Order: sequence, then structure tokens, then C-alpha cells
Amino acid sequence: MTQDTPQTPEEENEETRVTDKRRIDPETGELRYPAPEVDQGTEELSEEDLSILEEAERDLVGEYRERAARAEAELANFRTRVERDRQANREAIIVEVIRSLLPAVDDLDRADAHGDLAGTPLELVAQKIRQSFERYGMAPVGEVGEAFDPAKHEAMVRLPSPDVTHDTVADVIEVGYLLGEKLVRPAKVAVHSPQTEDN
Repeated sequence: MTQDTPQTPEEENEETRVTDKRRIDPETGELRYPAPEVDQGTEELSEEDLSILEEAERDLVGEYRERAARAEAELANFRTRVERDRQANREAIIVEVIRSLLPAVDDLDRADAHGDLAGTPLELVAQKIRQSFERYGMAPVGEVGEAFDPAKHEAMVRLPSPDVTHDTVADVIEVGYLLGEKLVRPAKVAVHSPQTEDN
């Protein structure tokens, strides 16, 4: 015969307690809301832990701000590049169209120099073409008396002259054109060069 171990007064008062921590109700199959609290042995964070967390949060915010600023700068650079490429493409197309018209303009200029355009309908056509060129920023290159510039002039003839101290345009054989800073066609010129003892 076994004898029961006598219980202490504390054990007699202690009740068995069961906590159902399941988030889904086994009877209804629904999510329990609010979810049952799980006793995780909550302990408060120390001041040092809190300061570490705050510093980590500041670092993270700073990193995301830096990333956002970098992305914004990259987007601005991309827009600038696209706009620059669009402008360069536009200018290239204008230059090609103008180059295709230059032989006709040269013929009109030669006819005008001989007085063949005066009082004819072609005089009006020549004026309109020149005005269109000016509207796009086209400027003629090559004038008698200006300093010779190999970046804008193409020397067809060189003539020694005692009257000049540096290479100077003596005559314009074919007018050149600039579109803004871009050279569409160099001017073909005759050049007076300083006379040396050899000449």
C-alpha cells in the first residue's frame, strides 16, 4: 500500500494554470484578435542600449537620405545629358540642311556680285534665304583685311606683301559659315603673307 506524500500548504493553494498561446482558434479556425500576449520576460532596455538603438536609427536615416540625394543628382545629370544630346542632334540636323543649300546660295551670291539679281524675283529669294540663315544663328566667315585664322579660313593662294606683318585675308574666293561656335564651312581665301628677304 502506497502512502500519499502529504502536500505543503503552498502546494495546496497553487492552481494549475494553462495559457493557450495559439493565434488561430482551434474551434472556429479564425485568427484571434488581439493576438494572445506572450510573456517574454519583458525587461527594460538600459540607457546604453537605447542610445545604441538611437544611433543606429540616425545612421540608417542618414544613409537613406544620402542615397536619395545621390539618386536625385544622378537623375538631374541624366536630364542634363539628354537635353545636351537633343540640342547637339538638333544642331547637327540644321547644319546638314544648311550644307545642302550652300551651293545654291553660292550661285545666288555670285549672280548678286555681277549685278544679275537686281530687280529680279531671285533677289527676293536670296534675301529670304539669308534671313533664314540669320534666324538660325548663321554668320558668314571671311572678310578682306581680317587676320587669317586656319580654324576658319582655308588658304587657296598665298601672296607675299610688304604691307602686312601677319597673314591677312587678301580676297574671299568662297564665303564660309559659322553656326554659333560650330564651323559649317571654312572660307576659301587668298592670303597676303609678310614679305621676307627670300620672297
